[in-house]
Amino acid sequence: MTMSSESRPNPRPISGRTKLAAVIGDPVEHSLSPTLYNAAFAARGKDWRFVAFTVRRGGGGAAVEAMRTLGLWGLSVTMPHKEDVIAACDRVTDRALALRSVNHIAWGDDELVGDSTDGDGFVRSLRDVGVELPGRNVLLLGAGGAARSVALALTEGGASVTCAARRVEAAASLASLCHGSAADLADAATLAADHDLLVNATPMGMNADRTLVLPTTAIRAAHVVADLVYSPLDTVLLGAARAAGAQAVDGLGMLVHQAALQFESWTESEAPVAAMRAAAEAELAAR
Repeated sequence: MTMSSESRPNPRPISGRTKLAAVIGDPVEHSLSPTLYNAAFAARGKDWRFVAFTVRRGGGGAAVEAMRTLGLWGLSVTMPHKEDVIAACDRVTDRALALRSVNHIAWGDDELVGDSTDGDGFVRSLRDVGVELPGRNVLLLGAGGAARSVALALTEGGASVTCAARRVEAAASLASLCHGSAADLADAATLAADHDLLVNATPMGMNADRTLVLPTTAIRAAHVVADLVYSPLDTVLLGAARAAGAQAVDGLGMLVHQAALQFESWTESEAPVAAMRAAAEAELAAR
């Protein structure tokens, strides 16, 4: 789905009443967050703007204090600050503490509350395309920060998760978090036969990397194959999934839905998911 410039809602003029939200990270120049949130604010007629701030490693806590000083209404957090900002929040949700990761900060009365929407954003992206979780057997490839968020949310949604990583000790740590099982990534092709949802949470397939995280012969028509990578949008893994007749779920859905959850937390309004997705697709196509 794309949206022409003529059909996009015009943002309200900036004034002294305009509310400001931001993302902090390093690097952050290529973040899609400004595109996503400003499209959402315009679609809902909100007098808000969203900007990106480059904050060097170690500066996350100071950025949270700046949120108080400047009166920012919302803060998105990306690498390398997702763990560092925890100590600067007044309160952090149990989920974010378990993950040791905060990806957004919102005002709760007079306190700053840190939370993580990554995992729930992924689950919402699955439901958006008709994939429900109860009873699913999931093979999760990778054990990094994104994998941790996804693993916990999958388990909370009623799925059983097998965590496969190159470092088996990392897979075991993740498995203990989500009450799942651990495996070596080298065994993924064999394991795929016993799982109906395959999720790539590794960087394999990003940008110019066309390496498959598992052989095409491991993918069956009965599989649902999800890739957290969204650049390129059509990864080599998803191409292989479609060729095998499997349902393919791209990584942009997770990005959009985790942002939608943050939008709803900040504004107490339903997020315009379709408008956000259309804006992100247009931005990616223009790059």
